[in-house]
Amino acid sequence: MRGLWKLIGLELKIFAREPLGLVGALLVPAVIVVGLGRAFTGAARVAPRLGSFVAVDLPVLAAMMIALNTVLSLVTIISIYREGGILKRLRATPLRPWTILSAQVLVKLLLTAVSMTAMVLAGRRYFAIGADVPLFSFGIALLISTLSILSLGFIVASIVPTARFAQPVGAVIFYPMLAFSGLFYPISGFPPGMRFVANLLPLGHSASLMKGIWIGEPWSAHLGDVGALLATFVVCVAISARVFKWE
Repeated sequence: MRGLWKLIGLELKIFAREPLGLVGALLVPAVIVVGLGRAFTGAARVAPRLGSFVAVDLPVLAAMMIALNTVLSLVTIISIYREGGILKRLRATPLRPWTILSAQVLVKLLLTAVSMTAMVLAGRRYFAIGADVPLFSFGIALLISTLSILSLGFIVASIVPTARFAQPVGAVIFYPMLAFSGLFYPISGFPPGMRFVANLLPLGHSASLMKGIWIGEPWSAHLGDVGALLATFVVCVAISARVFKWE
């Protein structure tokens, strides 16, 4: 356990040494929420649909962007470590493989929580958004969603050989999934084939869960979403364990 905490501290120090990455990961979602919120708040007074977007969909979209950026960061770092031989050397230490990978996941979850906190505080400061949101429950929903999407990212990180291709490959895989999330168009309105794909992907369940919690729906109304996200986590972790390459 001591080795896990030391490795987490080391990863945080490495991350803090890159100011651009630190600002991008922690502050950009807050800036997006504030900028779009301020731009659309006036128009939302005469357009109820736009008002709903600002009050509900925009925060959920920002939260999902936080999760996706977290996954892409994980894919890139794992690829850099593999290409540089760092994973091989870490595996030769007394640390167990699960400790090394758990440290990466815990660091990403911590940064996700910090980024979400900055987003909510910025939103409350500049316009009326999320004043009555159950923030703790929403944070738990975001962390569950991030953990599920991270497990999918581990499959990508397991097979991408070099850091040069990690970010583009991850972006090509994950960002198009936003179209299947149901934020821009209800999943129930998709054709049967697209609806089937959307229900298999974690982003649709993540959007449904976070949107529901954001507007105050009980967890019991989203047990299916939670179950699907946990099932995605279990399946993807099992696949990653089979295909993960240390060198």
